[in-house]
Amino acid sequence: MAPHLLVLGGTTEARTLAAALAGSPLRVTSSLAGRVADPRLPVGEVRIGGFGGPDGLAAWLRAERVDAVVDATHPFAAVMSRNAAEAAAATGVPLLALRRPGWTPVEGDRWHPAASLAAAAELLPPLGRRILLTTGRQGIGAFAHLDGLHFTARSVDPPEPPVPASLHVLLDRGPFTLEGERALLREHRIDVVVTKDSGGAATAPKLTAARELALPVVVVERPPLPAGVPVVETVGAAQEWITGLGPRA
Repeated sequence: MAPHLLVLGGTTEARTLAAALAGSPLRVTSSLAGRVADPRLPVGEVRIGGFGGPDGLAAWLRAERVDAVVDATHPFAAVMSRNAAEAAAATGVPLLALRRPGWTPVEGDRWHPAASLAAAAELLPPLGRRILLTTGRQGIGAFAHLDGLHFTARSVDPPEPPVPASLHVLLDRGPFTLEGERALLREHRIDVVVTKDSGGAATAPKLTAARELALPVVVVERPPLPAGVPVVETVGAAQEWITGLGPRA
């Protein structure tokens, strides 16, 4: 029986890892949360939907004889990462977190760090009146109580209530270009950008465009990973970890 690797995915890194392992002696299952209506699917075996918390994931790991898990979820998928850590500890299955590096401010950036979406919302009124939200549709509700501000929210799928009273939704999916981000900021007369520190190149051009226009950017900081989980930043490093597991994977 081929060693079984579970990749908790939904990110570019997860898809790249699944593609890199295609044709290897491993059985690779990529798991997607199912929150996006039309997700980009990785190559190979895919399951979509939740596991039912850490206990449900632990039961699945045992039933499917999983030998190792790579948590390559979005940097803000804190609940899934916590569930993975608890399930791995309960079953003794090795767990690795694959996380792209976060963004780093450079000269000219006007960043305002925020510990949460709620904290980001508190920062907005003194900063501007026309806000670009790039926090994902599930985070838009944190800004619903802010009156007197106009929001342009970009997300893959439409948001659900609650939402701000003055809201324009742009349905779009990265990667985005610098030219396109410049045009978006000008067309919608944006004076503040709100983003999560997702990292990666696909959505980074908005930061450059905001810097060029000297716009303030509210950056929501990443939640910490569960304690004791080893972390790598590249697909290549994840492959090395998988190889180093020996007979288990």
